[in-house]
Amino acid sequence: MSTPDPAAQGRDRADEFLRLLDADDPAAQALLDGLSEIRDLVFLGAGLTGLARALGRSLPPAQRAQASTRQLRLASLRDGSRDDVDGLRTWLRRSGEEVLFLRSLRAAADRAVS
Repeated sequence: MSTPDPAAQGRDRADEFLRLLDADDPAAQALLDGLSEIRDLVFLGAGLTGLARALGRSLPPAQRAQASTRQLRLASLRDGSRDDVDGLRTWLRRSGEEVLFLRSLRAAADRAVS
């Protein structure tokens, strides 16, 4: 039996977390609260960060620059919470909200072009 790939689990958790967060489902917070290992929180964050960066690169230049600045702020929050599970949960919540915001910006940019 092979051990699960933690990066793949993090991406899957990120997708689930975003789905719940977008639906304003309290289970989003329950998902975060259910993760008590720093390693699990960090892999979830890596999934969210990858999504945010990919979305940011697809934005028009000014919005891309703003998204990049917000990513730097989120990285500072993550770094400041390196050993604090609750601080990492705050980072994840804000990272998830950032991904949803970037999705809405991308959708608005697509509508403007249409």
